[in-house]
Amino acid sequence: MKKDLRFYLRLFASTFTLSAFTFGGGYVMIPLMQRKFVDKFHWLEKEEMLDIAAIAQSSPGAIAVNAAILIGYRVAGLPGALISIIGTVLPPLLLLSVISYFYIAFKNSGAVRAVLWGMQVAVGAVIADIVLSMGMEVVKKKQWLPITVMLLSFAAVCVFGVNVMLIILICGAIGALTTLYSQRKGGKQA
Repeated sequence: MKKDLRFYLRLFASTFTLSAFTFGGGYVMIPLMQRKFVDKFHWLEKEEMLDIAAIAQSSPGAIAVNAAILIGYRVAGLPGALISIIGTVLPPLLLLSVISYFYIAFKNSGAVRAVLWGMQVAVGAVIADIVLSMGMEVVKKKQWLPITVMLLSFAAVCVFGVNVMLIILICGAIGALTTLYSQRKGGKQA
């Protein structure tokens, strides 16, 4: 595949429009990326897209941004990754800038407060759905360590008010130690 200015403009326009017109985060954006980059442009194979989605989901950060970086890098190296990240991050950055300007102007408006409250409720529902579905996947695997970590993390935050950053750091350390242990034991996961 030829990587000329038109190719890079198409990559930027694709990531920009996907980011600008997709609501719901990475879980919604990944299938749309597959339609665009696998089905329409044929830049990736379906298996590559599945691998990219898995890596993007397991990496820290926003899934959509991670996937865009990986896709850009896969199809055009470092320039592609940079173009993809700019295309993906620019729409929310512009939108949030505009919203914050108007929020400051209308922060005392009852209608604005009602809309923001409604958005909080909707975001809470989406997060609860994701947590429940991901939690059920952990329980289905019947591995005692992830289940214990999940339950203790929930209790630490919700019952004892432990700072979430501390929980993330502890969970990261547990994950690193578990990975090291499993590599030394011949690849078995704890």
